[in-house]
Amino acid sequence: QVKLVESGGALVQPGGSLRLSCTASGIIFRLYAMGWYRQAPGKQRELVAGITRGGDTNYADSVKGRGTISRDNAKNTVYLQMNSLKPEDTAVYYCNACLSRAVYWGQGTQVTVSS
Repeated sequence: QVKLVESGGALVQPGGSLRLSCTASGIIFRLYAMGWYRQAPGKQRELVAGITRGGDTNYADSVKGRGTISRDNAKNTVYLQMNSLKPEDTAVYYCNACLSRAVYWGQGTQVTVSS
C-alpha cells in the first residue's frame, strides 16, 4: 500500500519560514519524481515545486527565490523549505509522487500565513 504522509504545516506570520516534509512508503522512492502542490480555497490545485529522481528542480514563479525543494532518498522523504511567507501562500499543501502512469497523492497539510 502506497502512503505519502505530509507534515510541517502550521500557522505562521508573514515573513516567516517553515519546512514541509513528505515521507513515502510502499514505493521505490528513488525512482519517483516528487512534487509539492497547493490548493487555496476556491482555487485549483497548482504546482509549487518539483524534483526529478535525478535531482533537477523546478518552481512556480510565485515561489521562485523563496522556496527550495529537496529529497533524501535514504529517508524516502521530500522537503519543501519556504521562506518569506506571504498571506497568499495560505493553502493546503500536497505531496505528489509520479513515475510514468503511477501517480500518488498525500492527504495534505495546512499552511496558514497570517498575523
